[in-house]
Amino acid sequence: MESEEFRLISPGIDHEGRLPRKYTEEGQGALKNISPPLEWYNVPQGTKSLALVVQDIDAPDPSGPIVPWTVWVVVNIPPSLKGLPEGFSGKEEEVGAGGEFAEIKEGNNDFKVPGWRGPKLPSRGHRFEFKLYALDDIPHLGRKVTKEKLLEAIQGHLLGEAVLIARAF
Repeated sequence: MESEEFRLISPGIDHEGRLPRKYTEEGQGALKNISPPLEWYNVPQGTKSLALVVQDIDAPDPSGPIVPWTVWVVVNIPPSLKGLPEGFSGKEEEVGAGGEFAEIKEGNNDFKVPGWRGPKLPSRGHRFEFKLYALDDIPHLGRKVTKEKLLEAIQGHLLGEAVLIARAF
């Protein structure tokens, strides 16, 4: 059935798939670099943890081809959660306070710092890929989590992927 598909959505992204400015480095005042709200549905049976990687898949490499730029890495998301609230990044301890968010860990982005870093766009229309992984294991990635470590650790443990694409203007 179509409705049983593992899906990822964001109420913060408009119906045309646009990522509002407040989620980028180009927001206004305090309304910038805010992580967008995310919701997911139909997590595959047997999932023990979820992991999220967000990339600017149109990021230009000054020396050559387009190389995806990692914006956010989040691991150890309990499968019982139905989403992450807007502005979650950088506040996991505060939001969780020992609750359902307690085990979640934010990894380093390509700015080499943990958490969401909304991009500063050299041009408009960049696509942002939000990819949520359903895993049959809880990856143990050490203190410094990166996209590369995560992708290596989940090999052979993937139960499903949900993808959301948004454009920043």
